[in-house]
Amino acid sequence: MTGRIWTGDELTEDSTLTCDVCVVGSGAGGGVLGLELARRGLDVVMLEEGGYHTRRDFDLKEAKAYATFYQEGGNRATDDLSIGIYQGRTVGGGTAVNWCACFRTPPEILEHWRDAHGVKGLDSATLAPHWDWLEERLNIRDWPIEQANRNNRILWDGLGALGYGRGTVKRNVRACASLGACGLGCPTDAKQSTLVTLIPEAVERGMRLYANVSARRLETKGGRVTAVHGDILDPRTNRPTGKKLTVKAKVTAVCGGALNSPGLLLRSGLTGRGRVGKRLFLHPVVVSNARFRERVEAYSGAPLTVYSRQFIDRGQGRMGWLLEVPPLLPLLSAVALNGFGAGHQDLMAGLPHANALISICLDGVQPGDEGGTVALRGAGEYSRFKVDYPLGELHWEAFREALKVAARIQFAAGAEVVLSPHSKPVVMRSEQDIPLLDDAPYAPLECSVLSAHQMGGCAMGGNPETSVVDSTLRYWDSDNLFVVDGSVFPSALGVNPMESILGVAHWGSQHVAAAVSGSG
Repeated sequence: MTGRIWTGDELTEDSTLTCDVCVVGSGAGGGVLGLELARRGLDVVMLEEGGYHTRRDFDLKEAKAYATFYQEGGNRATDDLSIGIYQGRTVGGGTAVNWCACFRTPPEILEHWRDAHGVKGLDSATLAPHWDWLEERLNIRDWPIEQANRNNRILWDGLGALGYGRGTVKRNVRACASLGACGLGCPTDAKQSTLVTLIPEAVERGMRLYANVSARRLETKGGRVTAVHGDILDPRTNRPTGKKLTVKAKVTAVCGGALNSPGLLLRSGLTGRGRVGKRLFLHPVVVSNARFRERVEAYSGAPLTVYSRQFIDRGQGRMGWLLEVPPLLPLLSAVALNGFGAGHQDLMAGLPHANALISICLDGVQPGDEGGTVALRGAGEYSRFKVDYPLGELHWEAFREALKVAARIQFAAGAEVVLSPHSKPVVMRSEQDIPLLDDAPYAPLECSVLSAHQMGGCAMGGNPETSVVDSTLRYWDSDNLFVVDGSVFPSALGVNPMESILGVAHWGSQHVAAAVSGSG
């Protein structure tokens, strides 16, 4: 087998390929799976809807990056536009454009999956050797507090002043230049994404990767997937060229992420007994913005290196959250900083002095929290999907309390003013103003909510009536179809999901490989 990467402009004719495994998607799930199958000597074809971009394309320009490397040009959102969704769309997927935060899956989450959803054989001890291998291979190491930029240091100092728990984040980097632009793709290849690590090795071992190919439909017969039908896209426009690529594989693994994977299954008529697209979780985020007298320059330095899980467990009936900081690049800040006209212009003019704290809410673990849904707008393989995520009192209570905590942390670290993420921001100039947050409007489109972590939609579990895939990641109603990405998580995690997806994919590769030989 000869491995290679093809792009859409090279694919000028209709083609049909055969292989052992077709992997749809090249992010954290697909990247790991592709390599592990290739290492076993299997013939792997990988399809990626996004383009093949390397460090030469990562020129630190936001206007190009969001439009080119993110789903829907960085404008993906829930159907009511109340939650903006950032999701990678390039070879390497989210691993190429995320902020390098690495956490193992919290043990209590794995226990919740076991107890509440019937997931079998997936615990910390089982996953430990897989994480050990990945942490060595991707150089996942602690980022010392001494190397934290001022933006992260504000969170560290504020947490310390208030006596809250705090920690430093592990990052998958090697010889990092701390440019602060991880979300735009790494121009030095310091970020150890699947783009520069696992995928090249898989290609060296014979994997064939086709970029700019949008998998539109899985053809099935007798409970088995017989072909994956894809449209070849023009790399310059992302529009179909009219040419088709068909892959006939012994086994198919869908690895497109929490929105695209259920979308592909639904377009293929695979509903998982009505469960495909259900239990979608977004780790909904609210942002607290602050202004400091000194320069913070939150657009430079390693972007995300400090965290706190002090408030992740608030007891039954109340949603907890993870605290981190985002990089404040100009275009991203223009979206995150609310307000209009001259007021917004003033905020942007003060960007060098700005700090932001993000509260990442843990959804899907409270009784009755079913999350959102991915569905189709119409019938057929060209139907666009729609994302619904109802925000209720469970969320609004958490957002309100999280913003109060964030403001206290920012004032404890020396903030002169703190602003809420409301369309008309609450302006707080001291701790005495924090109760003003109680009177602010908490409703869709009145309080800005974002998501950069999508999970669920093809939930794993122990019962085909309540889950989409079993505890080996196999689609319940097919012998040769697997889902290997964050969509299989039956709840959110309460930590950044990349390492969890990598670990589950590395563990799950044994089941996919076994299915090729018929022993799975």
